[in-house]
Amino acid sequence: MAPLIDARILVVNAGSSSLKLRVLDQQNEVLLTTDLSAEHGRFDRDEVDRALSGIGEIDAVGHRIVHGGTFFRDAVLIEDEVKNKLESLSSLAPLHQPPALAALDLVSGLLRRVPHIACFDTAFHASIPQAAATYAIPEDWRRRHAIRRYGFHGLSHAYAARRAAEMLHPSVEELRTVTCHLGAGASLAAVSGGVSVDTSMGFTPLEGLVMATRSGTIDPGIVLWLQQQAGLPVDEIDEALERRSGLAGLAGTSDMKEIITRADAGDKDARLALEVYVHRLCASVAAMVASLGGLDALVFTGRIGERAPSIRELVGERLGWLGVALDSRANETSHSDADISAPGAKVRTLVVESREDLEIARQVRALVAGSG
Repeated sequence: MAPLIDARILVVNAGSSSLKLRVLDQQNEVLLTTDLSAEHGRFDRDEVDRALSGIGEIDAVGHRIVHGGTFFRDAVLIEDEVKNKLESLSSLAPLHQPPALAALDLVSGLLRRVPHIACFDTAFHASIPQAAATYAIPEDWRRRHAIRRYGFHGLSHAYAARRAAEMLHPSVEELRTVTCHLGAGASLAAVSGGVSVDTSMGFTPLEGLVMATRSGTIDPGIVLWLQQQAGLPVDEIDEALERRSGLAGLAGTSDMKEIITRADAGDKDARLALEVYVHRLCASVAAMVASLGGLDALVFTGRIGERAPSIRELVGERLGWLGVALDSRANETSHSDADISAPGAKVRTLVVESREDLEIARQVRALVAGSG
């Protein structure tokens, strides 16, 4: 492949209900953004063809792939062997991997003459030490089924940590950062010297924080009890934990904005949902700090992280013992990429716009430059 440092990159981000296409130029300026609807990860070929016909010349395509398993620790050129391995990982991320592969098939079929590169949400966390990655379960389970902590949202965490270093001006190698990706899915990463050393999601995206519709971490004995004593089938339990738990299970809605409004008005269910969410978030941040041995910067990103100042305020209040302190006005008025720390705060608190597209484009250029 020829070097693509000065290139137009198409970033493909597929979900079960949407396909996001974004074109970035050599300066990472966004030239075009197109959001297409999907139904259960199935995309309309004609609609995608029309969208791609209007984007102009493309030099490379970067695909966001949720799961790279133990196969992939970095971005990789997509060839038949790579694709086969990606398909074999679908059972580990059944809600995310199949739509990404469907989009890959569709877009690569329409854009045949350019390199297609997979960028992984799990790859950033491949660096976490064995003590953080290993579950205390039988060795043959771990070996036979490759059960370990994989972690997710790695593209977002990698970008947020790098952007935090740019905003604070030290080298990224000097920072101990906890990045909080708070959206419909939510996770934390402990980043030391630009490298992930711990994360809250695990073998699947179900572990960790309370999320919009996912439970986050629960006692595994609950699942066993529901099967053995309540007689619930595994498919029903899976559906409930993935789609009817989290904020939706606590407050009847997955919309954090609505929950905050209802909680402020005295709604008990909404107040409980908010308290459970913040309790788990703060406890998990503290766990990440323990993995880092200290904290220099706390970074909020993702839809909730960027748009819910009341959540950031509650977290700041509860983590004051760590040196976190927020400037109230800066917190309330912040837009993307803002320092909301109180003057003199020991720990800097930042709001960073989630830009997985920039991280994907960076990885695509780095891979192709190294191959040129």
